[in-house]
Formats: sequence, structure tokens, C-alpha cells
Amino acid sequence: MFKKLFLEKKEITKTQSIVNGILLIFIVSFFLYITIHRLQLDLDFSILFQYQNRFIYGLMMTIVISFFALILSTVLGTLTAMGVRSKIIIISYLCKAYIQIIRGTPLLVQIFFFYYIVGTAWGIDNRYVAGILILSLFEGAYISEIIRGGLASIENQQYEIARAIGLTRGQTLKLIVMPQLIIRIMPALAGQFASIIKDSSLLSVVAIIELTQTTQEISAINYSLFENYLFLGALYFALTFPIILLSQYLEKKYCYVC
Repeated sequence: MFKKLFLEKKEITKTQSIVNGILLIFIVSFFLYITIHRLQLDLDFSILFQYQNRFIYGLMMTIVISFFALILSTVLGTLTAMGVRSKIIIISYLCKAYIQIIRGTPLLVQIFFFYYIVGTAWGIDNRYVAGILILSLFEGAYISEIIRGGLASIENQQYEIARAIGLTRGQTLKLIVMPQLIIRIMPALAGQFASIIKDSSLLSVVAIIELTQTTQEISAINYSLFENYLFLGALYFALTFPIILLSQYLEKKYCYVC
């Protein structure tokens, strides 16, 4: 009975998935219960309902910021990955320098630098536009490395075979490169997309009204730190979990040998 429910053989059955999923929920819930009990907390989440409009507004702004940052960072990351592989030396060097500088410094430092120095110098007064640009620059460097690594993992022989059978560059990209690239980079890319949502919380340091900033303001009013931040964590999880599910779906769709 134990082996049927808890030990994986060739693949996990539906019954095993349900049973172990319930067990996982129980373990996590039990851990949280013991932690709260040890702190002797009396949590009251009903107090959050009177701030529901502010939570909804903060949630919507987080979604908007993350959505535009996701699109812009993906475009920037793709162009940078192509730039690194460019035969024009100065373009390659610029792209590599951008990646190393962004990846080598904390996001918090970049937010202060780009918002108060670069943003002020170039007259970017809108906080939300500045926040999207800062987040896109940061995430674009990581996405660039993910895409570059995926492209580098595709063997050169496949390009040669494509040319030998008469495929154009566009057909090679569509039929050979893209399906393999999606399979190889999707898990890492999904994790990076989830990071965009989570990293947007740091924009609260420059008073951009999103989910974390809203929670901080509410906490200063009701002093219910545990309730507010547990709810905040649940909201971020609700935003990032669908991205992970989408990643798994795309992996299965494009994985012809699975």
C-alpha cells in the first residue's frame, strides 16, 4: 500500500498525485499552525476586508507593472542575446557590459541609481514608467543569458542539416530552433517571469503604489503585520503559480520525445 501511494515508478499516477498533494498541504499547514502557536498569535484576517479596495488597487498596479516589464524585458533580453553573438565588436561588448553590470549589482541599488540619478537627468517624472523601465533593465539581463544559453545548446550540425535540405533561415528558426529553444529555456524563463512579479515589490522603496507599498501603508494603520503580510504572500503566490503551470503546459506541448 505504501509503495502504491508514495513511491514513484515510471510515472506518478493520478491517485498518487492527489494523495501526496493532500499530504503536502497538511504538512505545510501543520508547520504554520505550530509556528503561529509558538508565537502565541491570535490572527484575525477579517480586519483585512475593510481595506479590500486598497488591496485590489495595489494588486492591479502590480499586475500592470509586471505585465509591461515582462514584455519589455523579454524584448530587451532577446535583443541583448542577439547582440552578444553579433560580429560587430562594440555591440557585443556593450551587451556583455550591460549583462555583467546589471547581474553584478543589487536591484535595490539599481532602483535608487536609475530613479534618482538617471531618471532625474533624463526627465522621467512618472514613477510607474520609471519603475517599469528599471525592472525591465534588471530582468532583461537575466533573460538574455537564459536565451543565449538556450541558443548555444543547439548543435551547429542542426543548422547545417537544415541548409542541406533547403530550408531558409526563417524556416530553420520556426521548425528547428524555436521548438527546441522553448523546451530548453521555458523552465528558467518561467522562473524569471515569476521573479518579475516578486521583484516589483522592491519598487515600494521609491513610493510606487503597488501591492507591497499598499500593504506597508495598511500595516501602518491597523498594526496587523502578520495578517497583512501573510495575505500579501498569498497574493504573490496566486500571481506566480499560473506562470509555473503555463511553463509545464508548454514543456509538454513542445516536447516531442517526452
